[in-house]
Amino acid sequence: MQQLESLTAGMPLIVGGDRVTTVPREVAAAFEPGDALLVTPEDGQVLHVPAAERTAARTAVDAAVTAFDAMGGVTDDQISRFFAAFADALADDATFAPIAEANAADVEAAGAKGRSTTRLVLDEAMREGMIEGLRGWQAMDSGRGDVIATVPHDGWRVEQVRDRLGVVAFVFEGRPNVFADACGVLRSGNTVVFRIGSDALGTARAIVQHALAPALAHAELPPGAASLVDSPGRAAGYALFSDTRLSLAVARGSGRATRTLGAVARLAGIPASLHGTGGAWIVAGPSADADDFGQAVTRSLDRKVCNTLNTCVITADRADELVPVFLDAITAAGEARGVATKLHVEVDSTGHIPQEWFDRSVPIARAGGEVVEPQAQPIASTDLGVEWEWEDSPEITLVVVPETAEAIRLFNAQSPQFVASLLATDPSEHERFFNQINAPFVGNGLTRWVDGQYALSTPELGLSNWEHGRLFGRGGILSGNSVFTVRTRAIQDRPDIAR
Repeated sequence: MQQLESLTAGMPLIVGGDRVTTVPREVAAAFEPGDALLVTPEDGQVLHVPAAERTAARTAVDAAVTAFDAMGGVTDDQISRFFAAFADALADDATFAPIAEANAADVEAAGAKGRSTTRLVLDEAMREGMIEGLRGWQAMDSGRGDVIATVPHDGWRVEQVRDRLGVVAFVFEGRPNVFADACGVLRSGNTVVFRIGSDALGTARAIVQHALAPALAHAELPPGAASLVDSPGRAAGYALFSDTRLSLAVARGSGRATRTLGAVARLAGIPASLHGTGGAWIVAGPSADADDFGQAVTRSLDRKVCNTLNTCVITADRADELVPVFLDAITAAGEARGVATKLHVEVDSTGHIPQEWFDRSVPIARAGGEVVEPQAQPIASTDLGVEWEWEDSPEITLVVVPETAEAIRLFNAQSPQFVASLLATDPSEHERFFNQINAPFVGNGLTRWVDGQYALSTPELGLSNWEHGRLFGRGGILSGNSVFTVRTRAIQDRPDIAR
């Protein structure tokens, strides 16, 4: 097969077997021998992957593949010792000091570029969460070798056995704690390759040098069991997710970037678990208790993460009573942070909001700095699923609908199909809501409960939504001991068995 050596601007490229796009001029100009070109089938994005990024990803996967072969001879006790040593290193102030220093440099550099640093800061709370997660992995049963089913026959039997899956790749943006989360796949005997965003790469290198690599050595695990793709280039993520030796590709981030990574993995035939698009919905039904509703709204806006309240829906028969409660609740959420709250109102629902909200301009804390904006603005009825990636000022959408059934329809049609909560005192409302809403996580109060460690006391690798259909064979919380395969073993008790 001939190697691709060059590209010409405007060169046609087949997309998904039935469409055509062309090579962009800038991609053609940058392309060199050894580079690769990927075209996503969903939207025809043309992705240029330089040879250097391909090499960085291949080197990391090489190490992880070699390590996976060795992990078959590693004991569960060794893996537990790894998590203990990793946690101890992060808990030790002297060991953590250079990690904190690297993180401070990353935060300063990102801030100078006008980037959001909310999730980049490795503060004491994040540090403690990482340590707690690693201790959780340490105590968890690996599940390796568990016989999950036995089928007896005359003179022989068949066993289905849980076993390690393979090499798991993680691509995530700027949250250093994901580095510890992703190591959870080692619990069940897998190996992991990380690619972190450029803003947090210095922090990642420091974690590897001062905590992760020494922990692997202490437990006598193969060094490639946890490998970092040491490259700041976004294309390194594309190179990693197109390596067919991966058993699972996990992307944690936001918006289009995560969807593109998922498309790259699927293009290579690799199962993908996407933890990108967030934004929870709360629906106040006809029987909602006003005080419970207000508390749920306020407590779901304490900070911006994937399970933060994004869209609130109130049925029209309760709007006169509950819209003021809602406005008080979002105001309280902003006041708790010392900032103003930003409100987006569906265009046909604006009549339920006092005009002063639209007339009043307030300072809103954005990633690039503080800006003055109208506190409330209309939003199109087709934009209810837009996720507000707010920095410090809580940001939320409100829509008033005729009935709960319309709220469910809008959620299923426009949301990322992630978290849905119904405020209602009528049990039959909850039953209908659960049966009809297409969300993996459904509640009756605040939305921020959706977290593996918080809700299930299980350290999580990430949360998956149902944006592209319900998940096959597992729940929406991906944990270290849920990354496994099932092997089948036949055991003969008599040698004279014949078919």
